[in-house]
Amino acid sequence: MGFSTLGLSSTLQKELQKNNYLKPTPIQEKVIPLVLERRDIMAQAQTGTGKSAAFVLPLLELLAQNPTEGKRKIKVLVLAPTRELTLQISETFSLFSKALNPKPKIVSVIGGEGIGDQIYSIQKGCDVIVATSGRFLDVLSKNQMSLKHLEYLVLDEADKMLNLGFAEELDEILKAIPSKRQNLLFSATYPQKILDIAAKVTTEAVKVSVEHEEPTVEKIKQRVIEVNPENRGPVLRYLLKQEKWKQVLVFMANKRATDNIAEKFRKRGYLAESFHADLSQEDRNYTIKAFKEKKIQVLFTTDIISRGLHIEGIDCIINFDLPRSPADYIHRIGRTGRAGETGVAVSFIGHEEQAHFKLIEKRSEIKLERESVKGYELTGEAPKKQKGPAPVKGKKKSKKDKLRELAAKKNL
Repeated sequence: MGFSTLGLSSTLQKELQKNNYLKPTPIQEKVIPLVLERRDIMAQAQTGTGKSAAFVLPLLELLAQNPTEGKRKIKVLVLAPTRELTLQISETFSLFSKALNPKPKIVSVIGGEGIGDQIYSIQKGCDVIVATSGRFLDVLSKNQMSLKHLEYLVLDEADKMLNLGFAEELDEILKAIPSKRQNLLFSATYPQKILDIAAKVTTEAVKVSVEHEEPTVEKIKQRVIEVNPENRGPVLRYLLKQEKWKQVLVFMANKRATDNIAEKFRKRGYLAESFHADLSQEDRNYTIKAFKEKKIQVLFTTDIISRGLHIEGIDCIINFDLPRSPADYIHRIGRTGRAGETGVAVSFIGHEEQAHFKLIEKRSEIKLERESVKGYELTGEAPKKQKGPAPVKGKKKSKKDKLRELAAKKNL
């Protein structure tokens, strides 16, 4: 099935062909017609399934069918969890709308850039706002934009936003926008907390999931290498030379480690950079652009880049440090093997990570053979667990005692 059967205009179909989008993904096949029918949607979509285009394309179609007369008015609000995903969604809107007449105006509203410039862009008139929720509320508090013409609300990566304290922010946003609107929710999972959020947004949503879609991880060769922490850098350099990977994404535990190892690799002649939340927005934009353009071979990053961001052609994902959550393991390795391509994911583990990686294997329903690199084999023994002192009966405060103490302090 091609895009021609989904109800999109010939203009949009030509843009799709021009950008080599020839066949819709399963989530696009299901979602696009429903959006065009003006239905509310709750879609369960994993990363790498093409969900951004699943809502961008039909929304562009609906905007083209009902162009605004006079000054542009905000009709679409898309909320995303990170600045990078926000900018990527904005780029997707811009990419497919090039041939539309009139071409919709898209404004990105994110932290790290001047709020005054963003407000000015909105005041000049725009059709689509793509925003992180915190900065959107900052702009909203200035009372410098009208949302009374809003027709479409999109929540992308809703489960990720929940981790960022999104529930309270959403309440404020819902108060500020029209109650009559079309709502599109996309989430990789739908635990009870997400269902509670969804109930605030819509009560008539069509639930969409793709049961027979091949999971992204099945196209990824997963490996685990046992190595001591101090030898992980040398092992990574060995793998880069041996495997001849052209583009590698390396996940680190924290921002400082990310900067330090990138500097060490640059001194050894590698095209290496670091990426984390402490970078200025200008540096973040530059680094992502350079990585997409293959100007960076090895990008060391924190988990800020593990969800949502689409970068084609990543040969390998390295878990230099394991993710804290087993669920984040799948999101990390999903940065490779995208759009039908194959990829490799390598995890480094030492003695202390053995139990955690077994949990990852159990949750991910995998079992991997342990490997080692000659000359850098895992040495030493697993640290013995230290038992703490046994609890002394009667010494620990009960919950009632703690509550009484707290109440007494408040009454002082």
